Amino acid sequence: MQYNPVIIEQLILCCQCGIAIAPNPSNMCINCIRNEVDITEGIPKHATLQYCRNCERYLQPPNIWVLAALESRELLALCLKKLKGLNKVRLIDAGFIWTEPHSKRIKVKLTIQKEVFYLEFVVNYQQCDDCARIMAKNMWQSMVQVRQKVNHKKTFFFLEQLILKHNAHKETINIKEVKDGIDFFYSNRSHAIKMVEFLGAVVPIRTKNSEQLISTDIHSNTSNYKFSYSVEIVPVCKDDLICLPIKIARSLGNISPLVICYRVGNSIHVMDPNTLAVSEVATSTYWRNPFISLSTTKNLVEYYILDYILADIQVARSSDFGKNDKTFFARSHLGGILNAGDTALGYDLTSSNFNDYAFDTLNRNSLPDVVLVKKSYPQKRRKNKPRKWKLKSISKEQEEMASRKQDANKMEEDYESFLQDLEEDPELRQNVNLYKTSPSMDIDTTAEESTAEEEDFPEVKLEELLEDLTLEDST
Repeated sequence: MQYNPVIIEQLILCCQCGIAIAPNPSNMCINCIRNEVDITEGIPKHATLQYCRNCERYLQPPNIWVLAALESRELLALCLKKLKGLNKVRLIDAGFIWTEPHSKRIKVKLTIQKEVFYLEFVVNYQQCDDCARIMAKNMWQSMVQVRQKVNHKKTFFFLEQLILKHNAHKETINIKEVKDGIDFFYSNRSHAIKMVEFLGAVVPIRTKNSEQLISTDIHSNTSNYKFSYSVEIVPVCKDDLICLPIKIARSLGNISPLVICYRVGNSIHVMDPNTLAVSEVATSTYWRNPFISLSTTKNLVEYYILDYILADIQVARSSDFGKNDKTFFARSHLGGILNAGDTALGYDLTSSNFNDYAFDTLNRNSLPDVVLVKKSYPQKRRKNKPRKWKLKSISKEQEEMASRKQDANKMEEDYESFLQDLEEDPELRQNVNLYKTSPSMDIDTTAEESTAEEEDFPEVKLEELLEDLTLEDST
């Protein structure tokens, strides 16, 4: 018969309350341990957060500034990282307790092993290094200089809208408008490189970079440089008349050298108005054998449509009405939208004198008299008709030299021409954010009556417009 001894557990009395308990190193029961021992000992109940008011970022030691909204997960993680001793306990839950946003206090509720306690963080203002560079003059590290050698600013108006749509200017510390372009300033070289890559994706460019040594430390072998990136946009714009070099024309499927540019993206899109053949000039191809426009939109002549058969159109200069009976015949890609009595803009090759070697090599007998580019509308009606949409703009610093009145008038004309291009080209509007005008703006009803008879007047549809959200003080 096997003997099974009965083991009787020895009990002791709790040194605090005197109840019988199993022996343990503290000689206290669980309730007394909870009353006497603080498991949160070593965890600070108060801490400090550094906050930059300019960029609304918090300091994450040692020198990283992070963006975090109030009561966000990012801010909660930053608060928990400020606490020492959390790795020694088991954290169950953490959350914010609401406080006034202007109180400069952030309260956090922690649950550790069924114990609940509260932390308070004091927000102290401290300026980050990036904002300190912005406040100081000439404290930029990288600069992007964008230039285009043309006699108008429409390319930069379009580029400004692309930058706004993609928010590509969020890292800039300053934007300065100069005579032939725009300068972007950055506090970090990587941000400037990102802007150069964005420009290369939307317009055909070539870039050059340079660096300037500001200071050097021979003990730590570190140096401080300023970097400059020069970006040159091709001097070819939409609706320009181009005479391609023979070598490029043959490489593009033996297209006619005399073409018009119907679109500019990250490459140049050209079309032969006589045969409607289209082709694309890549950026690398252009800079290997660059060319300029024969004539720009500033030299467009208004023509009156007399008669048309498909793509063959008979036109006369609007300025010749009542003076002579001279007419011209042209073959155009606008045959589907032009009717007798309409007006169109085109280039007059009979009275133009071009100083271009590629154009001089062409056979003059095979050239058309007129190259029509786009349909036009009476300027009087266009000015009287108000627009129900508007564009946003980037806040830019003007050039130090005061602009003349002539330059200001030219700028307004270029901007009005850009708005007209947006109205007439739906494909161009796809890359631009259009906003509804304020309903409080007065609209001239007589102008609408005067334009009621022109059904094909270019209109921007209501579904293409966005609501312009603005934060206004309700008080």
